[in-house]
Amino acid sequence: MSELNQANKKIVWEFWQTLEKSEVDDVKTAVSHLVSEHVVWYGFDPVNKANGIDGFVNDFWGPLKHSFPDLKRNFHIFMGGVSNGRIDGNIELDGNMWVSGTGLMKGTFTHDYLTIPKNGREVNIRWGEFCRVEDGQIVEIYFLMDLVDLMQQAGFEVLPPALGQDGVYPPPVANDGLLHDAQNEDVSSHSLEHIRSFIFDGLNAFDQDDLKSMGMADYFHPNVRWYGPGGIGACLSFKEFEDLHQQPWLIAYPDRQVQNLDALIAEGAYSGAPGWAGVKATHTGPYLDAPATGNPIDFNGLDWWKRVGEQYIENWVFVDMIHLFRQFGIDLFARLSKK
Repeated sequence: MSELNQANKKIVWEFWQTLEKSEVDDVKTAVSHLVSEHVVWYGFDPVNKANGIDGFVNDFWGPLKHSFPDLKRNFHIFMGGVSNGRIDGNIELDGNMWVSGTGLMKGTFTHDYLTIPKNGREVNIRWGEFCRVEDGQIVEIYFLMDLVDLMQQAGFEVLPPALGQDGVYPPPVANDGLLHDAQNEDVSSHSLEHIRSFIFDGLNAFDQDDLKSMGMADYFHPNVRWYGPGGIGACLSFKEFEDLHQQPWLIAYPDRQVQNLDALIAEGAYSGAPGWAGVKATHTGPYLDAPATGNPIDFNGLDWWKRVGEQYIENWVFVDMIHLFRQFGIDLFARLSKK
């Protein structure tokens, strides 16, 4: 697994570097040896999905570069791994192979983007991405940008003040998140087992009454740093995580359940997963300024976790808040025109 994972990481890293240095009109040719012509890209609302390399360029990359022509991608985490289960404690070698990264994109906001008015200044756009690699090419991509945070930087508050801290999305405290080198496979295997336990034996064990029913104190360090998306904010201790995020979240969605994630991976002490409809719930309580609708809800998100010993010390979190609120019947882009 290690050799193939290393090869896949080189493919995705080259893809990202090539995107950055190529003119938009040249991207299709420049990445043709790295990306399948039939790649499927899943992204943030309202773009949502692009089919093929032409769709990727025309619907996503081209408009983004038009609005931020000097866009440069910075990295906080870079890792790869294999998903789809385990056999006797070992990672299955016939699972899907993924490479992921997250960090900040820096660029000057020179043209309106998705009706978000330009401000002419440099902005930091939170990004996260998972790429599935098959037979030497990228065939599937999950990508999110934090659009609520971008709206805030442009001067628009489309949600109530966050309970957590706005604008906090740093690299790992230990500065050890760029896993270009091969990692110890026993450590990686343990990390995959650990994150499965955290999600399916912990988070999914909520009894819809007592937060302690999930046993989060066993998994999260007392000083865990939880870097949430715009609208929620960062929580810089386990107590803050429970009080400022988890409790309001579970009041709104008490029956939420993480689904069988098809891209849950681990490498070294890091683990991560994209989840398109990765969590399903019913909106039975108020959330931020949205009253309960009773609607079935699914969440699109990305996560990365850093494990130290048997506890998580950092967690980087994306939730597509535009997609979430659209399921309440609320268009957050419509609030831009009212500010």
